[in-house]
Amino acid sequence: MTVLSDKEILQHIERGEIEITPFESACLNPAGYDLRSAIELTINPGQSTLVASLEKVQLGLSVMAYLYLRSSLTREGVVGGFAVVDPGFSGQLTFNFHNLGENVVRVEKGEPIVQIVFHKLGSVADKGYAGRYQKSVGVVESKRVK
Repeated sequence: MTVLSDKEILQHIERGEIEITPFESACLNPAGYDLRSAIELTINPGQSTLVASLEKVQLGLSVMAYLYLRSSLTREGVVGGFAVVDPGFSGQLTFNFHNLGENVVRVEKGEPIVQIVFHKLGSVADKGYAGRYQKSVGVVESKRVK
């Protein structure tokens, strides 16, 4: 599995193997893309909250991705809960943020919050993601069967 560079991400977008909507070239970085907050957000100390990406992401069967919290947020005491983005996934992504710091953390709508790092699979997946979060729009609460 290989991490895609900025050049390779653009090539995959041109070939339709990665879709990021809306795409903002300023969010493309050497080893990933910065996903932005869909909403303005205030996280009080000790508070957890869910936030959706502004972008819809769609992956082909030859690509998967990992998600990483932006370091500026971690420096303010925020930690995040993230999952793997499987080949074939399509939709907005929901993140869980928890403020472990002592100060209120404010996030503006459209502010970069999470970096998505794309990986090319060793071979094309036989089937794409078909789970409960496919075609997610906005913040999606847990759909775990209880």
